[in-house]
Amino acid sequence: MDVKIAIIGLGYVGLPLAVEFAKKYKVVGFDINEARIKELNGGEDHTLELSSEDLQRVLTTDKAGIGLFCSNQLDDIRDCNFFIVTVPTPVDKNNRPDLTPLIKASQTVGKVLKPGDIVVYESTVYPGATEDDCVPVLEKTSGLKFNKDFFAGYSPERINPGDKEHTVSKILKITSGSTPEVGEKVNNLYKSVITAGTYQASSIRVAEAAKVIENAQRDINIAFVNELAKIFNCLGIDTEEVLKAAGTKWNFLNFRPGLVGGHCIGVDPYYLAQKAQEAGYHPEIILAGRRLNDSMGAYVSQEVIKLMVKKDIAVKGSKILVLGVTFKENCPDVRNTKVVDILKNLADYNTNITILDPWAEPAEVEHEYGWQSVKELAPESKFDAVVLAVSHHQFKALDIKKLCKPTSVIYDVKGTLQRDLVDGRL
Repeated sequence: MDVKIAIIGLGYVGLPLAVEFAKKYKVVGFDINEARIKELNGGEDHTLELSSEDLQRVLTTDKAGIGLFCSNQLDDIRDCNFFIVTVPTPVDKNNRPDLTPLIKASQTVGKVLKPGDIVVYESTVYPGATEDDCVPVLEKTSGLKFNKDFFAGYSPERINPGDKEHTVSKILKITSGSTPEVGEKVNNLYKSVITAGTYQASSIRVAEAAKVIENAQRDINIAFVNELAKIFNCLGIDTEEVLKAAGTKWNFLNFRPGLVGGHCIGVDPYYLAQKAQEAGYHPEIILAGRRLNDSMGAYVSQEVIKLMVKKDIAVKGSKILVLGVTFKENCPDVRNTKVVDILKNLADYNTNITILDPWAEPAEVEHEYGWQSVKELAPESKFDAVVLAVSHHQFKALDIKKLCKPTSVIYDVKGTLQRDLVDGRL
């Protein structure tokens, strides 16, 4: 079988995967965003997941040869026989799963689907979504019959944005197929490029469930330490010191309090919760963890305001500097960032907020959230309060005291600053 792969969606997940496959196979990277295709064909990746050198090494203008051919034209993927869907799976404003990108991607693939083709989904979903939600779209659009004319697989993404150590080929990959034979084909395809190896699940549903609980588990563990941070703050005990002491036990789990945003941990538990509720079970721990983690932005802002009041700093009209607006450190991704919860709550007190983030694109921050951010401060800027929300490496070298007025509040969300420098931290 002459393998030709189409990667549908060239974001944080799709692009690194496409580049990895392009080292051995003919790959067409497909994305509906024309600007994204133009950027990639120019050898640049604004997500910073790949260097220009790594991208340019596999780019090709010959879609018939080994390498990565990027396009937004449907005709360019017609002769592919493996379709790998890597589009986002967000939640709506009510935290309900939004499968719109997944359904539209399935419609796109359905238009070019041929007998013998295999469609593999990597997007995080609830158990059953591939076969119950996506496959019917493929059948309707293509006119073909599932597991007779075409087949499906599921291999959940495990990309960690900004992580240059745990890259796609170095992370063990779960695979699955709609039949045992297809499962073997999907597994062998991934195994040919994933140096960390693969794990073939018994079914697509098992693979879907395994993915969604990975992040639900992390979410619940972080919620636990976030609750501990609130408790110890009430008791006047330093949370970091407690965690250090408890961490001396060999099986103590090393989780830290903080904001839980992004496109995985802060979203995936809602997918599992939705499916559980449809099955007649109300998940208590999962949703309790989500509620607690979603409350942390408001909690941080309230703590900052209390510290300002204790120092007799006038809150209304005060100047507050928030360091970082991306959802995690050393990464330009602002999707589902919980820093905006801090901003909204501080803004309720009529404060003047400056957002400094050398990684985030100001235009994207304004488009997504309506907030203005800057990549550097005006000279001689002074603030009544400074909140370290994201621990970008640039902030670790920042002389925060120079940004403060004689009486100011410094609050450390990430626990990365020296304890004697800050007035409060999680």
